[in-house]
Amino acid sequence: MSARLVAIGGLLSALAGPAMAAETVVIGMPAWPSAQVTAHIIADTLEEKFGVDAELRERGTMTILADIGQGAIEVHPEVWLPNLSGMVDKLGTKEGLLRLSPHGVAASQNICATKDTLDQTGIKAVSDLTRPEIASQFDSDGDGKGEIWIGAPTWSSTEIEKVRAKSYGYDKTMNLLEMPEDVAMAAVDAAASLSKPIVFYCYAPHHVFQLHDIVRLEEPAYDPARWTLVKRADDPNWLAKSQADTAWDLSHFHVAYASKLDGEMPKVAHFLSAIAFQPADITAMSYAVEVEGKPVEEVARTWITENANRIGEWVQ
Repeated sequence: MSARLVAIGGLLSALAGPAMAAETVVIGMPAWPSAQVTAHIIADTLEEKFGVDAELRERGTMTILADIGQGAIEVHPEVWLPNLSGMVDKLGTKEGLLRLSPHGVAASQNICATKDTLDQTGIKAVSDLTRPEIASQFDSDGDGKGEIWIGAPTWSSTEIEKVRAKSYGYDKTMNLLEMPEDVAMAAVDAAASLSKPIVFYCYAPHHVFQLHDIVRLEEPAYDPARWTLVKRADDPNWLAKSQADTAWDLSHFHVAYASKLDGEMPKVAHFLSAIAFQPADITAMSYAVEVEGKPVEEVARTWITENANRIGEWVQ
């Protein structure tokens, strides 16, 4: 090739390079199975349908939302409400930095036990955990207090479950365990298989309801007048100032994204706002990862293949 052609080729490459460079969307990936699968579904679709580079970052859910507010992340795949209502209101309504897909997934949050647990211990309601004779039946280490898993350390719900435990009073009779979900679910599996008592925070949609005979413990109906939540990040006395001694409000979760995408990548924003998962989708994702042991990337690719028509509707 002549030096002249090389020079022209180099000039064309230099001129075309910036225009051809793919834009990047950063997607936060929280620490629970369905959100991780959803994050990969979004990332793969952005790359395949829009030619956008997608970067996945594993973060706690509050960190993801804070990073969206600061412009460091563009997408949160699974924002739970009412858990994150305060943050969503601040970033969305007040500051105009956040959008939620209007298509939420109906959900629930409770304290659960296996059916065998109810039969063996006599527990029926969350308030029963305040009774020493009930709580002692969940004591596995001999310290005189029972154990209850209240969630993973990075979950917004875990902070609220601490408030609920304090409000009901079972923080005095039960050790509140924070650990990754896969470890907690392995404990539920073991307890169910050995017919041992166990009590734990639960949410749906979730595969645990398919695997075992799970019962939601009774609670007074949700009463907003009895829920006052102060965030740990806002006040060192957050726990003492907070109260929540009834059942959770009706829950739901949505894909969330930075509002700047409306102007910068309108087609991407339209896709994110059109995503509409169903409870059965979420349960299947959770089951495939936690029970069948499949990698989240594989579960996401399978879901995309099996739901090509739905994705086609979302990207129009």
